Amino acid sequence: MTLSTLPSPSTLPSPRADADASITAWALRARDGDPVAVDRWVRALYRDVLRYVIHLSADPQGADDLVQDTFVRALGSLHRFEGRSSARAWLLTIARRAVVDSHRRAAARPRVCDSDAWEAVVVPGFEDGVLLLDLLAALPRERREAFVLTQIAGWSYEEAAARSGCPVGTVRSRVARARATLAGMLAERPTGAGAAVA
Repeated sequence: MTLSTLPSPSTLPSPRADADASITAWALRARDGDPVAVDRWVRALYRDVLRYVIHLSADPQGADDLVQDTFVRALGSLHRFEGRSSARAWLLTIARRAVVDSHRRAAARPRVCDSDAWEAVVVPGFEDGVLLLDLLAALPRERREAFVLTQIAGWSYEEAAARSGCPVGTVRSRVARARATLAGMLAERPTGAGAAVA
């Protein structure tokens, strides 16, 4: 064989291109309902998606959940995949969206207090803390608990309802009544003390 008969390196398919073509073919067969192709497709891309998700999220502990979310989304949308791009690129786009959505959900959710000592959470400054504790102590127990859990400790109304053993609507009502009572008590206080908490 002479050098002139050898294919040039630029005309040889790269191993990555061959792998991407196989993965895309599996995705297309999976789209058509082939369970073996689904298994091969997931196994072929699982590590790539995991590495990508860990890189984007910087959260190795939560990465498995994000990978699972990515594949659930992808399998639900596989009927729309037409193979115009590689299945790897398509799936990594879905993974990126899953990470972004996860960050958005985490940012929108109030942080939950890890401590049962809610007094430590509500004391931003000594004077404000004393005033707030006095005001909260004047509330009926159910209203105080609902207000502290949802407005100060950052629990959702559903979580507070589960803790209190009552419906969500009852918690919402208790919080609204607690706010009204606190606003009334602040209005009755001298201006200097009321302005510290408001």
